[in-house]
Amino acid sequence: MARIVTVEEHELSKEAAEDYAALKAQGKLSNMKQALLRDHRTFKAFIGWYDSWASLADAVGNRAATVYAHAISTTNSCQLCSLFFINDLRELGLDPASFETTEAEAELQELATQIVKDPTSVSDDLFERLHHRYSDDQIVVIVGFAAQMIATNNFNSVLQIDVDRRLLPLKDEFHPATWRNNR
Repeated sequence: MARIVTVEEHELSKEAAEDYAALKAQGKLSNMKQALLRDHRTFKAFIGWYDSWASLADAVGNRAATVYAHAISTTNSCQLCSLFFINDLRELGLDPASFETTEAEAELQELATQIVKDPTSVSDDLFERLHHRYSDDQIVVIVGFAAQMIATNNFNSVLQIDVDRRLLPLKDEFHPATWRNNR
């Protein structure tokens, strides 16, 4: 159960209520967005994730972006975000528990793991490989997205935001990372 109560449209400021109504009309009102709308400025900061996602998909392609976001979220043990990307991987025709990655996707998964585990120790070897594949502009997009994704993971995990109804059938597919257990 979430550590905070999500809000309803009538409880919000005018600006937040407008965003709430728009999201609801589009079928995009998630539990996280309802929680974020408690503070409209925080909501606006987090909604920038979608711009970052669009840049990432442009830089690496939609499938690789989804693989990367899933790797960040699962390494960071964010149940809610992991389930969203498990769903997205399934929509791409991939079995989230066992699919073959391309070389580029494997490098992005490696980057995701290193960034989440210790962002100050991302290896020079990995960056050398990334520089062979991506421009500096694309690397900024890739790393910037990871920062956005980690912020989203942390928000959902700290506040224990409830899993959205549409993702409940996938709940058993989430397996928290265990790398922190012996720290």
